Amino acid sequence: MPKISLNPESLFNSVQYGFSQIVVAQGSRAVYFSGQVAWDENQNIVGENDLQAQVWQSLRNVETAVTTAGATLNDIAALRIYIVQDWMDKTAPVSEGLKTFFPENPPTATWIGVHSLARPEFLIEIEGTAVI
Repeated sequence: MPKISLNPESLFNSVQYGFSQIVVAQGSRAVYFSGQVAWDENQNIVGENDLQAQVWQSLRNVETAVTTAGATLNDIAALRIYIVQDWMDKTAPVSEGLKTFFPENPPTATWIGVHSLARPEFLIEIEGTAVI
């Protein structure tokens, strides 16, 4: 049992947004992956000024990062999601992406509104930790 998601009724229902309140993970290796943005492999932005497209590309990049390390999306225990402040009131695509990529046993997630990211075209950046 490498990862268990816990969502007690005494905390708000975070699963409706695509993440768990608590994850207990046990494994022999931790995988830390850098913030993934909406660049493709040629550093072309996917979805300029389109949060949904950027969420999906960022999550595809997350999947590539963890599978390269020998993990799966299900091994991800925690995510930190940085969203440009101007988009914080339009985050439904973030929830939709999380629920699609993590349909069961989702990781924890902290959503952080930031003034800007490394490039002005980035609307979101997702980093995290997997345990395998």
